[in-house]
Amino acid sequence: MNKRARIGVFGFFFLCGLVMGMWAAGLPALNERLALGPERLGFALLLVSLGALASMLAAGRIVDRLTSRTVCWFAGPLSAVVLLGPALAPSYPVLMVTAVVLGLGLGVIEVAMNVHSVEVEHAYGRPIISAFHGTWSLGGATGGALTAIGLKLGVDGQALLVGAAVVVPFLYLPAARLLLPGRPATEPAEQGGGMGAMRWGLVALLGLVAFAGHLSEGAAIDWAALHARLVLDTDPAAAPLAYTVFSIAMTSVRLLGDPIRARFGPVRTIQLAGVFATAGYLLVLFVPTVVGAWAGWALAGIGLATVVPVVFSAVGAAGGAVGRALSLVTAFGYSGLLVGPAVLGFVTERSSLPVALIIPTVLAAVVGLAGAPAIRAISAAPEPVPAGR
Repeated sequence: MNKRARIGVFGFFFLCGLVMGMWAAGLPALNERLALGPERLGFALLLVSLGALASMLAAGRIVDRLTSRTVCWFAGPLSAVVLLGPALAPSYPVLMVTAVVLGLGLGVIEVAMNVHSVEVEHAYGRPIISAFHGTWSLGGATGGALTAIGLKLGVDGQALLVGAAVVVPFLYLPAARLLLPGRPATEPAEQGGGMGAMRWGLVALLGLVAFAGHLSEGAAIDWAALHARLVLDTDPAAAPLAYTVFSIAMTSVRLLGDPIRARFGPVRTIQLAGVFATAGYLLVLFVPTVVGAWAGWALAGIGLATVVPVVFSAVGAAGGAVGRALSLVTAFGYSGLLVGPAVLGFVTERSSLPVALIIPTVLAAVVGLAGAPAIRAISAAPEPVPAGR
């Protein structure tokens, strides 16, 4: 049963990444169809993010009450169906409404499938979460590739999004049938008070680690290619390779990262994550060559790859109301992706990009400095007592 559930979670992560990949790759076509322009398109994307953040905060209680399996059953297909809104939006005002709905759907499935991945790892008794997140990245790459192939063959961008919204919900169903039985593993937090086995201080500390890791990751996604072009004066065709190096390093380590955590343990792994990510950003800042920057982005990707799996696994190891705690930590992390581009853009506009990149450099160090004591405290806590025992 555990192996079946693991395959099912792989399916959920891949399909969620696929939807996000097709949505991201379809943005240029959406921008052209509605004549949005950078400002209006950016605001629509902000609404998607805000909708996701809002639903993440609510999804934890829903998961704890209904179980992660139940929520995955309806949230998976729904997260793909809501693509129909932006795909068919006839005007910018309608797009704004459907963007919020899209974000709401994506936020719920993010929390539900991550909670279930924690439950499956607990059933396995060894680290397996990292590979799930690597599969999400593969799904995103597949979605982008399918969109590129479709456009190359002359398929309309709107038709591709509609097709994804119609087909992907059915692909979720066989994966959902493989999930673990829908039974709460521990007593809900409302019956025990507070956050259950997770104290608010630990949730906040893990949330800080998630925020720091996500902002540092988002900085690489948004600014690696721009750093190569604007600071290193790289050829325009070669500049995107900076992000490619980061992405390949991160995805590879996520796919192979579970044995690393099993070998070194969560505390040492999060410490190494902070060291590698900080060293990577320092290379980018202080070795002003293309090769030095590539090495830096690769190191940053290697370090940041294990942050989310280690933090989410720690939430699950603490027991208690996993859904509520994980939804808060997820929301902390997502807010890092949300505010990061704006903050770095503001600093770059008023100073320079190298100065702005000091921010993710410091936060990369925070990953190790704050993550280690939080995870050590969870590891030292008594084993949570399952409900009904």
